[in-house]
Amino acid sequence: MSTASTVPAPRENTARRRRTLYRGDPGMWSWVLHRITGATIFFFLFVHVLDTALVRVSPQAYNEVVETYKTPIIGLMEIGLVAALLYHALNGVRIILVDFWWKGPRYQRQMLWAVAGVWLLVMVPSLVIIGMHMAERFL
Repeated sequence: MSTASTVPAPRENTARRRRTLYRGDPGMWSWVLHRITGATIFFFLFVHVLDTALVRVSPQAYNEVVETYKTPIIGLMEIGLVAALLYHALNGVRIILVDFWWKGPRYQRQMLWAVAGVWLLVMVPSLVIIGMHMAERFL
């Protein structure tokens, strides 16, 4: 008499992906992007304080450093900085609402999409304005 079961081994559902600890949920992407934008803003502030401090050391050196900022690459970095600041600020308000509003956790996903919509609504005019200034500077 065999002790082997006649029931076939359960097969994994091919429609379901194999999941890990990271779920890929929009809320987790929001968390990752919030950390990245925060670090980016911190780096910008650090560089900004350092280059502004050059005025006290040597106004000539300060003028040379500021002159290097007038390049198309730095213009693109300015656009990235505006995008990071807007997202970080808007998502920060969402995080505050999730933490302190009693209905916040229930509506966190809808608030995330609202943040994305408001970010787009504010970012498009910002791109136009920055683009006009870049065109004046480089053309």
